[in-house]
Amino acid sequence: MSNVVLEAQNVFKSFTDGKSTVEVIKGLSLQVNSGEFVSIVGSSGSGKSTLLHVLGGLDCPTAGMVYLNGQRFDNLGEAERGYLRNQHLGFVYQFHHLLPEFSALENVCMPLMLRKEVSFKQAKARAEYLLERVGLTHRLTHKPGELSGGERQRVALARALVTQPKLMLADEPTGNLDRKTAASIFDLLTDLRSEFNMAMLIVTHDEQLAQKADRILHMQDGLWSNHEH
Repeated sequence: MSNVVLEAQNVFKSFTDGKSTVEVIKGLSLQVNSGEFVSIVGSSGSGKSTLLHVLGGLDCPTAGMVYLNGQRFDNLGEAERGYLRNQHLGFVYQFHHLLPEFSALENVCMPLMLRKEVSFKQAKARAEYLLERVGLTHRLTHKPGELSGGERQRVALARALVTQPKLMLADEPTGNLDRKTAASIFDLLTDLRSEFNMAMLIVTHDEQLAQKADRILHMQDGLWSNHEH
């Protein structure tokens, strides 16, 4: 069990809007092992992003169980889930979700500052190292509004990695970028994954990027449409 970073067992997720219930995820199971790179591919509306939110503890499944690092995760309270997310997970989204009033350096420091045991000096040193790794040493004091789309996504990457997560969850991380920038961000992700010995689960509709994974899962109408390979 120790080699499994994330496990979902028979997970369902449905949404109700008063009159009708829409079932978005229909009994999915999944395991991601330490250091493994898994991509989930599917068309828009197949339930990929919803699944990622459930796996990352940002949303609770309607039924089924999610384990993070061997500990059941889905049935915990919001604060406990938040704590475990901060300890073990890194998130990258299609939209960078950086705080506009803070510099690149401050944005990257933020997840570490939530950990009371880390000093600002330690957080700053780690954030500077990661911003250097993503090629943004010359942009430390710039705010998101002063950065290009590719640069903002690099800051978001550094922020996701600053806590040294065991698993990176990425939702269309290159969806808003041109092909060349997307390829460079993806190469960077792959390098950093090796450096930090981190597992990675990426949701994408980009088959070209997905092909670089150790394993590709195809999702259709809330179910896997292929056997794991």
